[in-house]
Amino acid sequence: MAVYKIFPTQDTTLYSAYPTMNTGLDAILEVSNKLGVDGNPEVARYLVQFDQNEINDIVTNKISGATSSIYLKNFIAEAQGLNQNTTLEILPLAQSWNNGTGYYLDNPKETDGASWGFSSYSGSGVWSMSGSIGGFLYTGSYNSTYSSQGGGNWFLTSNFRVTESFELRDTKDIEANVTTPVNSWILGSIPNYGFIVKLTGSLEFNNSKNNQPIFKYYSVDTNTIYPPCLEFRWRDYTSVLTGSASGSIVNTVDLKMSLSENPGVFYPTSKNRFYINVSPLYPPRVYQTSSLFTNLNYLPTASYYAIKDLDTNEYVVNFDDNYTQISSDANGNYFDVYMSGLEPERYYSILIKTNINGSTKIFDDNYYFKVVN
Repeated sequence: MAVYKIFPTQDTTLYSAYPTMNTGLDAILEVSNKLGVDGNPEVARYLVQFDQNEINDIVTNKISGATSSIYLKNFIAEAQGLNQNTTLEILPLAQSWNNGTGYYLDNPKETDGASWGFSSYSGSGVWSMSGSIGGFLYTGSYNSTYSSQGGGNWFLTSNFRVTESFELRDTKDIEANVTTPVNSWILGSIPNYGFIVKLTGSLEFNNSKNNQPIFKYYSVDTNTIYPPCLEFRWRDYTSVLTGSASGSIVNTVDLKMSLSENPGVFYPTSKNRFYINVSPLYPPRVYQTSSLFTNLNYLPTASYYAIKDLDTNEYVVNFDDNYTQISSDANGNYFDVYMSGLEPERYYSILIKTNINGSTKIFDDNYYFKVVN
């Protein structure tokens, strides 16, 4: 599988209006600038971190072929108060922090983890507003009129800064290419403290009634199938069709197709190679002594796979010309799937897309499997 996902080890939201409140177990991550009851702006930013050992394992033991692209993905739960164009920025954090065990507006509030004022717990680990690590400068920002010092910090290197802009009617899901900062973690250029996600500077601490964007994203503690993830994509396509393949490439969209090597149930530690058996539904007449249906056939090289969540009917791995192209070997067409990149206790459906003689056809023939704990 040339798409592999890992999930956060910790995430939390920092609220300027509650400088010591931790929300480390809340199901929602928030990015916002909204006016409080006193008319003053209140800002929220969120933090998310992924395990460095998991990242290194993917790079060392799973990625094959070309260098990967890496995306931070986060799924929207609610968005309101947006203007025609609203921009978020994703930056690598410059200070370690603790998840904590708090919830939004707990009474009494929990203060055992990261908050607007502190990176560790209330009274410990004040967020540093400037400095350098390994020669890389970092900064923080807050508005002394409307908030206390804090709100996290981030590296200033321009290549590390990633932005996501949303028009009014856009899908508000985050899908940010964070290859450069993650590669810096892998190389050890900067430490991996995760990311901070925030509104751009001009949108924060803005006291205009017409500027109150609120983004609420699902956290790792959500009970839905939409936790944040770090998604690695790489091209692992190989083919015997450019050489002396012993089989034939089908040239009609009237096909019979089946999926082999699919026991139907997998554990998260599994890696499975699915083979695709394909033959023309109406094979041409030829003189031969064996059945035509025993011949080895291949799909055209322009063939791709996708994986859907069976309950929600949403793609968890979408068709992609680079990253989900179907490979081939002497036994036929195949693709690999790492099950640890999928949510457990869910049913999934595999779809196959192929382009034959200018026609594109998608096969969705009940190719199901489940990942179990």
